[in-house]
Amino acid sequence: MRILWDRAEATVLDVQNRLRPERGLAQTTIATLLSRLEKRGVVEHRLEGRQFVYRPLITEQDVRGSMVSELTELLFNGSSAALMSHLLRSRDMNPGDLDRVKRMIAEAENGTGRGSSLPRDTALSDGDGDAG
Repeated sequence: MRILWDRAEATVLDVQNRLRPERGLAQTTIATLLSRLEKRGVVEHRLEGRQFVYRPLITEQDVRGSMVSELTELLFNGSSAALMSHLLRSRDMNPGDLDRVKRMIAEAENGTGRGSSLPRDTALSDGDGDAG
């Protein structure tokens, strides 16, 4: 999905080429995965020549929100505070992360942070350089 989000659309070969450094997946494996995602309503395709060109139907933010909501409900009985407490206690914080959390809390309390999404570079880091 990240490849589709980054590129807006891609063929099976495009996805395979982007994944090759990390994973040596066969085109048939990638095609099967994209087909399954399409059946779930996550992506759609159009025919360009003899190739399917896939594009995402949901945003990365939609997926994050859904996954965090499910995780919070499943593991923390719906308590966002319990989730935040767990994250703060169990994760290595990168320099500046705690200051960003404090700023986000202050903005939420003042009403200035509600309803706005954080830019990718201000989101908390997950420790591998990728926010999310």
